[in-house]
Amino acid sequence: MKKFIIFTFLFIFNLSNLALANCVIKNNTLNLNSINQNTKQLIVVTTKEWRSDNGILQRYIKNKNYWQKIGKEISVFIGKNGLAWGRGVCELNQSSNLKVEGDKKAPAGIFSLNTAFGYKNEKFKYDYLKVDKNLKCIDDSNSKYYNQIVNSKKIKIDYKSFEDMKRNDDLYSLEVIVNHNNKAIKKGGSCIFIHIKNASPTLGCTSMAKNELRDLIEWLDIDKNPLLIQLPKKIFKTLNIR
Repeated sequence: MKKFIIFTFLFIFNLSNLALANCVIKNNTLNLNSINQNTKQLIVVTTKEWRSDNGILQRYIKNKNYWQKIGKEISVFIGKNGLAWGRGVCELNQSSNLKVEGDKKAPAGIFSLNTAFGYKNEKFKYDYLKVDKNLKCIDDSNSKYYNQIVNSKKIKIDYKSFEDMKRNDDLYSLEVIVNHNNKAIKKGGSCIFIHIKNASPTLGCTSMAKNELRDLIEWLDIDKNPLLIQLPKKIFKTLNIR
């Protein structure tokens, strides 16, 4: 079984890409040549347009030589200001419409997934970690820990801003890390999750109802190398996922 890369000596989680696709982002579109043959699960989020703050999530499984829809469509929130091209598994030959730190946009593109997190002890077949108040996701791009999840009690703190992985609300009580900007390019965007939604769009994550997120995590299988595809509907249609 493939395991996520975890640096236990500092309790730093490397937000790395584990399953790849042969794809290029250029001229404000995504050209997909192939998806890794070991990828058997897709999570697809499509929006009406770039500026939309909501979308539809659909799961797919690989059935021989085609992608089969599974489960019902799910309504999700994305970034308050819509989408911008993110840094995931695709080669990025794009100089505009890129996600940057603090833009309140969710990343568009294709991304692998990392560990699931939550507030309680859970038993999923997908890798899962119970969080505590010491775990922080660093969104200060001047920190050497930028876009990493760290145990604040086990490092020398050099950051001025961060997100608590255990909040005082339910938003992160279940979540999955999206492997975005794993090279930690300065101001390239950080701390992107799939998490529980409230009444508002997010600051850059993808959110859904708690019961729907639980179903999603229960469905995820690390050995099937799941990918997240998140795009405006018009661009997704060109990928010929069927």
